[in-house]
Amino acid sequence: MKPPTSLPHAVTRWVVQPLRRRIQLLWALKWLAFPLLPLFEAFAFRLSFWTLLFALVCLLLHGAVNAWEASQRRQFIREARFPALLGAKLLALYPQLRPSDVELVLHGLRQFFMAHLRSRRQFVAMPSKVVDAAWHEFILHTRAYEAWCNAAFGKLLHHTPAEVLGRDPKRNDGLRRTWYWACKEESINPRQPVRLPLLFALDKKFAIVGGFSYVPDCSDINRQAGSDAYCGTSFSDGGDSGGACGDADGFGGCESPGSDGGGGDAGGCGGGCGGGD
Repeated sequence: MKPPTSLPHAVTRWVVQPLRRRIQLLWALKWLAFPLLPLFEAFAFRLSFWTLLFALVCLLLHGAVNAWEASQRRQFIREARFPALLGAKLLALYPQLRPSDVELVLHGLRQFFMAHLRSRRQFVAMPSKVVDAAWHEFILHTRAYEAWCNAAFGKLLHHTPAEVLGRDPKRNDGLRRTWYWACKEESINPRQPVRLPLLFALDKKFAIVGGFSYVPDCSDINRQAGSDAYCGTSFSDGGDSGGACGDADGFGGCESPGSDGGGGDAGGCGGGCGGGD
């Protein structure tokens, strides 16, 4: 997936910077609109039609502001500028990259951040070594990273190392969520992918040493040849039969209390997935 053309700096300042203030305002309005006072009046004094109507209006307003806030956070992730030195750091770490390649890596980082937001800020795992390096370099700009996370997620997103699917289904939840939402971001069917989302394709594309190589479908892998590629269809093993648990249409969430404990995902790695951390 080709990343969108970068906005000119002047346009970015006009479009993106007010998003931070707008998101903060919407967050405050969301809780001010919550009908604590009307509900208290309704149950403590008397149930009247107008009091209940007012409470309903507040509930609807709360939902509308919440949806608007989420939309603004998504826009921020797609458009907000990263620190200017981030690209130079990546070029120093990976000399084989060109400036246009760096833009693709940073777009992959945005895709990862979007997966975290769209999964309702649940744990998502990083599937790419080169994007993980970009994330780590971003974190070193501590103040900029904290401010960016507050605008994007409302709190700090802590770093976790890149990983691949393993045999423990609970440890796979974060990676399954990332796969699901990265596919959704590019209108790919996560259960029957015909191509890889950018985030899962970058390591192989740029021949990253120690990186993770994925293919869309396990049938593309010649297991007899000892391929070390990981397959996208392994993320949804058991999903079509209804055996997979999870909060993202069966992808991830098996660690949640009250779930089926991951019975449908126990073999989710599949023969072509492999292991590793």
